Amino acid sequence: MRGRLASIGSEESLLSEGWNLILTEPGACAVPHDIHLSAQFIPAPVPGTVAAALERAGLFDRENPEPLNTRDAWYLCRLFDAEPGEAILRFAGLATLCHVFLNGQEILFSESMFTAHEIPVTLTGGDELALCFRALGPRLSEPGPRARWRPQMITPAGLKNFRTTLLGHMPGWCPDIHAVGPWRPISLVRRNPVSIDNVSIRAVLDESGVGRLSVSLHSNAEEPAMLLRCGGMEQPFEKIGDNHYSAILKLPDIEPWWPHTHGVPRLHELTLISDGVEYPLGTTGFRRIDVDRGADGDDFALTVNGERIFCRGAVWTTADIARLPGGRADYEPFLRLAAQAGMNMIRIGGTMAYETSDFFALCDELGLLVWQDFMFANFDYPRNDKAFLGHVHAEVEEFLHGVRASPSLAVLCGGSEVHQQAAMLGLPMEFWSGPVTDEVIPAIATRMRPDVPYVPNSPYGGAMPFSPNAGIAHYYGVGAYMRPLADARRADVRFASESLAFAHVPQQRTLQRHLDVPAVHSPLWKARVPRDRSASWDFEDVRDFYLQLLYGFDPAELRREDPERYLDLSRAATCEVIEETFAEWRRKGSACNGALVWTLQDLLPGPGWGVIDSTGEPKPVWYAMRRAFRPVQVVFTDEGTNGLDVHVLNETDAALDVELEVACLRAGKQQVVSGSRAFKLAARDTERLACTALFGAFFDTTYAFRFGPPSHDASVARLRSLTDGAILAESFHFPCGRGKALHDAAIEATLGRDGEDWFVDLRTDRLAQSVHIDAEGYRADDDWFHLAPGALRRVKLHALPGAENDIPPAGEIRSLGSSHRVAL
Repeated sequence: MRGRLASIGSEESLLSEGWNLILTEPGACAVPHDIHLSAQFIPAPVPGTVAAALERAGLFDRENPEPLNTRDAWYLCRLFDAEPGEAILRFAGLATLCHVFLNGQEILFSESMFTAHEIPVTLTGGDELALCFRALGPRLSEPGPRARWRPQMITPAGLKNFRTTLLGHMPGWCPDIHAVGPWRPISLVRRNPVSIDNVSIRAVLDESGVGRLSVSLHSNAEEPAMLLRCGGMEQPFEKIGDNHYSAILKLPDIEPWWPHTHGVPRLHELTLISDGVEYPLGTTGFRRIDVDRGADGDDFALTVNGERIFCRGAVWTTADIARLPGGRADYEPFLRLAAQAGMNMIRIGGTMAYETSDFFALCDELGLLVWQDFMFANFDYPRNDKAFLGHVHAEVEEFLHGVRASPSLAVLCGGSEVHQQAAMLGLPMEFWSGPVTDEVIPAIATRMRPDVPYVPNSPYGGAMPFSPNAGIAHYYGVGAYMRPLADARRADVRFASESLAFAHVPQQRTLQRHLDVPAVHSPLWKARVPRDRSASWDFEDVRDFYLQLLYGFDPAELRREDPERYLDLSRAATCEVIEETFAEWRRKGSACNGALVWTLQDLLPGPGWGVIDSTGEPKPVWYAMRRAFRPVQVVFTDEGTNGLDVHVLNETDAALDVELEVACLRAGKQQVVSGSRAFKLAARDTERLACTALFGAFFDTTYAFRFGPPSHDASVARLRSLTDGAILAESFHFPCGRGKALHDAAIEATLGRDGEDWFVDLRTDRLAQSVHIDAEGYRADDDWFHLAPGALRRVKLHALPGAENDIPPAGEIRSLGSSHRVAL
């Protein structure tokens, strides 16, 4: 029995204690009584996984995982505290083939990791609950519906027939940790004699600014008196069928919900009042999301509340590859860092797993849009298998019901790279699509969340689904395909739902604590570098390509002769690529409407795709993204013989009085030309100025004409607020390359304190590239940034958990290319 138990006022108790795990050979035990008393009983957390239980017991190493889908896993629990009587057992998620027994009798067989189950039971007292997760491995070789293609990156091919996550089945992408066990909560529910359930909520924002809140529910009370309250207004419920009631509340001039980069993510409390008793229904936000496909139909841009939004962020993996947790405490560190970096969109890709309502509640609060793939990726999924399609219906409906009131849900996508996989194998267009993503899912999505745009697949659009100049792209021209940085413009990217994958190097302290091996040379290090199975290169090779392109050094020689400098240049290289590419995509006149980086977080410590390492610490590239994603921004673009342009952006809803200063530096310190302009930067506006217009005369800002030796090696743009003098943003340009502008800068640092906060004031005698602040127990507000001579730069230091804030921070400051190290 499947269902969506949302019974208001019912008593629900989590069955999280007293579970034991027993591993047996496949099929050795048919029922719980077959388990031998000499079997090893392992205490197991619920919700949780077999990997989590074994790891807690010291029997599993996530860095060298043993297969977990080759044995049956039994979970046993005695319900000593459960009172006898009628109840409902709710299983929120069982991975993946699971038989459930109560007192030795089978009450459920679940075949999908992504569906919940509610089973009415009669408890007698001291009941025994047993779950048997049958080994999935042997089943994966069974014949199923014939597929028209097989993907390279996912093994084995039989996974397409089972509703389970692809995490753990993508060699080179993630560790082989298989999802097995009760990964979502198990609870015992006792309904009140008078119940209210099947609550459905819909909040929309009209073009006129009027919010409309619709709530429907089921109540078995006799003629209940019910009111809906929101935004200081109330509306009675009306009976619209047998025990079915509905209320529509009109809220004029309601404060809308915005992504945090463009406004306030305003949420409103919902309350149901039934016969004088108040029941909280949570929160919702009012916003309007549409897709603008442009005059030619090839565009893809999100508009929120009528405003075109440049979406930027990253692709979510999981909060923990072994535990697959779903609680607020696990999500919050990563999502808060995403918001702090200026991201306004997170994508949950089709190779991952559905996250819980806690994830969406946090995104609602933080103002993060969510692009949600359904869990279909790369495979040619069964087209006419009724049982399989039944699982699809169930998982889609349950997911959408769980996020029915979430304003952060911005895009629903049928899946990942299904169309691309078929197209890249040379199959004709009629082979690309299938009923799951083109018929079944959109029909349900239109019925349950008509306010959320739907796209059949990612990527999608264009002559080929992976062509970046139409619709939705997975763009890796800059990145995996090692194209020059100019390709970001040449590719004419419209919207990249994933892009810019690199083997990002973590901070040195992370490596010392969690991967203290010789970089690159150690097999353990190399095992952490992501790779595509069919490629002769990995993503460290990609990073090395851009290190040499940007700085002119031979990576192999650096690794041999100066490994510390190699790692610092590696960190700096991906920072610079990210900043320059997003500068291109955000400039005035760009056709790009958004790009998400692959990925948000790593699954193990090391040089993975994540911009946050698996310990929760931002990598250097996270700081680069924070600079690149500023809502108020200044960026340079090199226009060749047209000179150096500077673009000033204001995504906020308020006009700003600003002053723009641009200076060109020789030897990193001497100003050879400069200029400034004060002006009012309108709300939601972008301005483009030629640097020579600020100078009032010609100057070869891009060193395009080559009349003699270059007269400067760096240009600096600084955007200042005329209201309070604060520096809003900076940008740097290197006409002869970054390697030609590496200087032995002498940085002066002064440590100070403002109330409870520590800060460091920095000055430099000449341009210092990629300044790194390394302070034990503290995280700098900015890091791996360029420091221009002259102006003082104040950087706050935030104490990490466990740090003694009364003790002054200790550490050092260094910059790329300089022999000077400043002690804190």
